[in-house]
Amino acid sequence: MTTTTERQRDTLTGSPAWHLSRRLRENAAQMPDRVALREKRHGIWRDITWRDYLANCEMVAYALAALGVGPTDRVAIQSENRPEWLYVDLGANMLRAAIVGFYPTNPVAEIRYLCADSGVRVLVAEDQEQVDKAMAVIDEVATLEWVVYLDSRGLSDYDDDRLLSLDEAIAKGAALRAADPDLLDRIDAGKTPEDLVTLIYTSGTTGPPKGAMLSADNVAFGSDVFAAHDGMFGKHGLTHDDVLVSYLPLSHVVERSVTTWGGLRNGTVVHFAESIDTVVADLAEVQPTVLFAVPRIWEKIQASVAIRMANASRLKRFSYGIARRLGDRAAADRIRTGGAHTLLSRVLTFLAWVIAGRKLRRHLGLAKVRMALSGAAPISTEVLTSFLSLGVLIHEAYGMTENTAVATANRPGRVRLGTVGEAQPGIELRVDEATGEVLTRHRGTFRGYWQRPEATAEAVDADGWLHSGDVGEWVEGSHLKIVDRIKDIIITAGGKNISPSEIENAIKASPYVREAVVIGDKRPYLSAIIGIEFDTVADWASRRRIEYTTYRDLSSKPEVIALIADVVGDVNTRLARVESVRKIRMLAKELDHEDGELTATQKLKRAAFAATVPHLIDDMYAGTSEYPGADLGRG
Repeated sequence: MTTTTERQRDTLTGSPAWHLSRRLRENAAQMPDRVALREKRHGIWRDITWRDYLANCEMVAYALAALGVGPTDRVAIQSENRPEWLYVDLGANMLRAAIVGFYPTNPVAEIRYLCADSGVRVLVAEDQEQVDKAMAVIDEVATLEWVVYLDSRGLSDYDDDRLLSLDEAIAKGAALRAADPDLLDRIDAGKTPEDLVTLIYTSGTTGPPKGAMLSADNVAFGSDVFAAHDGMFGKHGLTHDDVLVSYLPLSHVVERSVTTWGGLRNGTVVHFAESIDTVVADLAEVQPTVLFAVPRIWEKIQASVAIRMANASRLKRFSYGIARRLGDRAAADRIRTGGAHTLLSRVLTFLAWVIAGRKLRRHLGLAKVRMALSGAAPISTEVLTSFLSLGVLIHEAYGMTENTAVATANRPGRVRLGTVGEAQPGIELRVDEATGEVLTRHRGTFRGYWQRPEATAEAVDADGWLHSGDVGEWVEGSHLKIVDRIKDIIITAGGKNISPSEIENAIKASPYVREAVVIGDKRPYLSAIIGIEFDTVADWASRRRIEYTTYRDLSSKPEVIALIADVVGDVNTRLARVESVRKIRMLAKELDHEDGELTATQKLKRAAFAATVPHLIDDMYAGTSEYPGADLGRG
């Protein structure tokens, strides 16, 4: 295992991999006019060169310093993805301060908790919505001194000395820079690999979120793994020729690793969409070469294809049908070879591309994708196969915040669908023989949970093994399959152990299903609560002239319940009797982060969710049909 005195040095820079701010300066010196970032404003892409990138980060660093931020302080940011997120991130790093990323969807109660727990000194808020949340808690958080906003719209009447714009903060920083031009150099000289770079709060599915501490060396190791040749990003890893679109929340460890740290290390070109609502159009415009998405995004893209084809002309549907059949045959061939092409699969893929795939992939923003990845949650093999039939091979990867998002990945030519791949370079990984828990050990293992030594000791044992909380099993002796979270395993009244996520993912593979929550712990049989994919089901209903008004109304229509029952019934045919879902009930609304049912990363909070739907659960086991749903029997 590499030690802290044997750091790898990047091909683009001469600085140690852990020295983020110095690497930024070297990139700006070596390729000042090369584009580092692109931001879309008012429909036009604006280039930001490495010279601009550095200048903006330094201005923000001095601005934060003028507000009192220094080494070991914490700075929070609550914003959608935009260049300023990176300026604040690396500006704080120049001061040896740590960034705490908040999700834009975090409600006031969570902001209060996160600010108080992390002890942030400055909170950078994107707009009026986020400013309102910050100002609602500033009097209750002793450490919070300043709120800095990026977008001034709607804020002209706000009057509080602790609230100022980024431009005002930069003006303060300019005065400090004139008085002390060597400040950043002095701080820079004291940097170490053990410096705290960021606190990333866990999703809080089982309790209050905990702040995972990632050091400069943790970040360096993760970046090295992402850049490794023949690793998760292909033969040459991430390179300066790669084009990316940043749209997953930068508060999440994977997006931060790729956009901020990976972009800095490898010189990739990162694009920022105009808003989260324009991501689909921006993907089509940019045509990225590398695309990482969580399963929810891949499922959403799949649903959009279903809608597009359902409303296409007969000729287009006919062409797509032929292309899909050819693609399915090519996919089956590639699955047998670990994802590698054979002569047959190349011919079939080319024919499918010419007939329909070319236009469809361009429309989806997948025309130039050389590496597609999925992670952060399980994804069904049906979804993976569907994309493979389009010629897009999605590589599943596995990691968590506490190991800097690096553990395993399916590598090109060695893909096994339904697994999260093999251990990545420099990583020790094993599955505990007694419990089946996945354990990892490597340089990316976090420093611990912020101010929670007991929780840290539970997560990392005396031998340095990180306990993931996931149950895993080996496939073919080399590829890891994640069965489920230990805490989510269902034990039925008959004593059978069942993984709900595998059943849920099979149901969610349908373009008509957004949420599927399997119930059955200590129960005589399994049941499920289903949430529809509103856009897809609404399109399906409109084409059948089924009238509806709201989500609740649509999900309770007998025709829709029958549609979903057919989906679940089809899944049941592929399951053992004890795993089959006997009854379903329909959700009356979409699950929401602000209502406490989902985490900010769209993971289900099972306990919180169950507390909101006890009537549906009781109904399924009481033998009544009081609420919208269906009884399926064996299936």
